[in-house]
Amino acid sequence: MADPAQYKDILLDRKRELYRRLNKIDRDLDTLKSADSSDRAIERENDEVLEEFGHTGLKELEAIEAALDRIAAGTFGVCAKCGEPIAEARLKAVPHAALCAECIAGQ
Repeated sequence: MADPAQYKDILLDRKRELYRRLNKIDRDLDTLKSADSSDRAIERENDEVLEEFGHTGLKELEAIEAALDRIAAGTFGVCAKCGEPIAEARLKAVPHAALCAECIAGQ
């Protein structure tokens, strides 16, 4: 069975890292843009990539918060769909996993 305390530390570290990255993305998106129209087009493409990274980071933060809630509730490491334990290998790969591999595969 997964050690919730160990995973709590991993999740909190990842949460801090994501906040740092998201703040950097916000700062980069807020920088002044070039007056040159061709440069602005390239900058806009770069901004779209940064926005997608930001969106992905926010989704991961939500999953981390949910995992921390499961730790607090004593349900961490238990599949939210079938109620079976989530394999340690899955949790090592995706510490915020809410579903076991079988339930993910069945979706």
